Amino acid sequence: MTRSSRDAFNGWVILAAGVIGTGLPPGTLAAAETVKPGATDDFRAAYATSQDIAVGKRLADASCARCHGPNGISTTKGVPHLAGQRAVYLHLELQAYKSGARGKGMMADAAKFLSEDALIKVAAWYSTLDPAQPAPAATTGAAASRPDPVSAGKAAAAGCAGCHGDSGISKIPGMPNLVGLDPKYLAASTKAYKSGQRKHDMMKGLVAGLGDADISNIALFYATQKPGRAQTPAAGNPAAGKAAAAGCAACHGEAGVSSNMTPSLAGQDAQYFVAAMHAYKDGSRADPMMKGPAAAAGDKVLADLAAYYASLPPQMPKLSKPSSTADWAQRCDRCHGVNGNSADPRVPALAAQRADYLERMLNAYRTGARTSPAMSAMSKVLTEADVGLLASHYSRQKARAVVYVQLPAKK
Repeated sequence: MTRSSRDAFNGWVILAAGVIGTGLPPGTLAAAETVKPGATDDFRAAYATSQDIAVGKRLADASCARCHGPNGISTTKGVPHLAGQRAVYLHLELQAYKSGARGKGMMADAAKFLSEDALIKVAAWYSTLDPAQPAPAATTGAAASRPDPVSAGKAAAAGCAGCHGDSGISKIPGMPNLVGLDPKYLAASTKAYKSGQRKHDMMKGLVAGLGDADISNIALFYATQKPGRAQTPAAGNPAAGKAAAAGCAACHGEAGVSSNMTPSLAGQDAQYFVAAMHAYKDGSRADPMMKGPAAAAGDKVLADLAAYYASLPPQMPKLSKPSSTADWAQRCDRCHGVNGNSADPRVPALAAQRADYLERMLNAYRTGARTSPAMSAMSKVLTEADVGLLASHYSRQKARAVVYVQLPAKK
C-alpha cells in the first residue's frame, strides 16, 4: 500500500500525523516526513486510500456501531461519539484496549480480535466522519442546570434561614452564627450532626436529606457572606471573659478569629457558645481537646467567655475564589484545543461530545479508576458540580475538523 507523495493529491486522505503506531508490518500505510522536530517514529504522516476507509467502515459496522452508532454518533448513555475524533487518539486508545491497559470489558473484548492494521483503518474511518452537532442547552442533562457552588449553597441553605438568618447572622438566642467560619469546619460540623456524632435530634433531622455536595456548598455560601456579630444579647462580662480567654487563643485566635480548622468564635451567639461548652462537658459533643477546658470552666466563666467572643467582630475566612466553568475550561483548552477542538493528534477533541460520557470520564480520573498523570492532577481538585458543568460546557461547543500540515524534509 506504499504510495508516492503524488498519490496524496489523487483522492488520498491525509489523516493525521501519527496514525501509524510502533511495530506496524512493512507496507501497511506509507510513512512520510515527521510532523515536528523530535517526534518519534510513532508519529509520522500517513495516507489512506478510499479502499482503506471502506475497510475501516466495514470493521466499525461489525465491531463498534452497536454501541457508538452507525456513523459514530452515539445514542447510548455514557458511550462517546467517535465521529470526527482525532485518528491518532482513537488508534492509541484502541491499542490500549487491545493490550488490556484499559482493563477488561466490552471495549477490550471488541478490540482484542482486531489486527493492528484493522485498528488503524477503524480509526481512519471515524476520523473522516462529520462530528456530532453541539448539544442544545436544554437537552444536555442535569449537568446543564447546575449552578455554581455558591449559588447552589444559597439555594440549599434556604431552609436554614429561619434559625440562622438569611446570610448566616443569627437573630435568635441559642442559634449559632454561621458566617466567619472556615467552610471545611462548617461542613465537618454539619456532617457530624447528620451522622449523630454530634447529638442534636432537630439538627440531625434537618440535615438528613443533604448530600456531601449540598453540605459543602452550604458551607461555602456562608463563608462568602459578609460577616457580622450575632444580633443577640450576651449576659456575661466581656472584660472578665477576655482575661479568661487567654488559654483559648492558641487554637481560636487572639481575637477569636481562627487561622485553621478550629472554629472562629468572634461574633458568635453567646447562648449557643455556652450550650456548646456544656455539650463538651457532658460528652454529647465528643472532642478530647475541648472536654478538659470545658470541664474546668464554671457557669460564670462560660458566660463571661461567651460575652467576650460575642463582642468581637468576625472576619471572612481566607478563601480561594471558586473557579468558574470558564476558568476550568480555559485550563482544559490548553491541551484539548480552543473550545475543545484538539489540534494535537494524541489528545481527544471534547467539543460536542456527550455530556454524560465526559462526566463519567472526569469522575473516573478524579477517583483514580482511570489513570493519567496530567488528567488526574487536573481533575482531583474538581468538585462534582465542576465536573457536571464542564461536561455540559464542552457538549455544547461546535466540533471542528482539524488539518494536519506535513512539513518538508530537512535538507
